[in-house]
This record gives sequence, structure tokens and C-alpha cells, in this order.
Amino acid sequence: MYQKQESHTIEEATKKLEHYCAYQERCHQEVRQKLKSMNMIPEAADIIIVHLLEHNFLNEERFANTYARGKFRIKKWGKRRIAIELKRKDLSKFNINQALSEIDEDEYIGVFNDLAEKKAESLKEMDKYKKKKKLIDYLLYRGWENYLVYDKANELIQ
Repeated sequence: MYQKQESHTIEEATKKLEHYCAYQERCHQEVRQKLKSMNMIPEAADIIIVHLLEHNFLNEERFANTYARGKFRIKKWGKRRIAIELKRKDLSKFNINQALSEIDEDEYIGVFNDLAEKKAESLKEMDKYKKKKKLIDYLLYRGWENYLVYDKANELIQ
């Protein structure tokens, strides 16, 4: 009837979290959530987080850079969406701006143009206004800047 609450010593939890952070870059929020799910008391969680920071398992700047690069290259998100998601993970404004500045501007525009052109070709809508709206909504949802989206939509759909 009752679920047995698994308890961990600080050493066991530290080892688990070292593996958790080594597997993939993590932010402080994700690590705190993991510790909470392991039923660690806040004092123990703080000790473990300090250990992870000292041994470079946890680094918010590195996390932000990796996250921004990955979401841009793999999911083709724009800078607005990346910034919103990083804010949601409680990262500092400095780390967010640093991560966004890592994205090459020429590559950014190239990916945007490819994405917009592919999407415009795939839309089957006959009414040009509806087609333009669908393209704009798609690109804005992915976090691309308004001025880029509207200029490209007007260029692609006459």
C-alpha cells in the first residue's frame, strides 16, 4: 500500500549526481529537482551542489552555451525561443546573452532562410493570406525574430 521511500547517503547521492551531470550538461534547477526527487534534505542538497560546482560537473555558463547550440542546430529554434527556455531554467541574463552570442550570425540567417523556404513549400494552403499566416505562426512559434519572419513571409508568398 505504501511506497518505500528510498534514502541515500550524501556520498551515494553525490555519485549519482556526478553521473547525472556527466551524462549531459545540467542546470542548477534540474539538479535541485533531481535531489528533491531523491528525497534529499536541503542542507544535503546544498553540500552536493557545492561539490558538483567545485569539481566542474555543474557549470551554468557551459550549460547555457551547449543548450543554445543544440536547440539552434538540432531543433532549429530562433534566439527568442532559446532565451525564453533558458530564462525558464532560471539562468542569469549574462549567461543567456553569452550563449546567444555564441551562435554565428551568418549560420543563423542561413538556417532561418532554409527553414522558412522548406516550410513555405510544404504548405498546401491555396489562399495566399492563410498560407502567409501559417508560415508566420510557424516561424514565430520557433522563436525567430519578428522582423526576419515578416520580411521573409512577404518575400516568399506574394
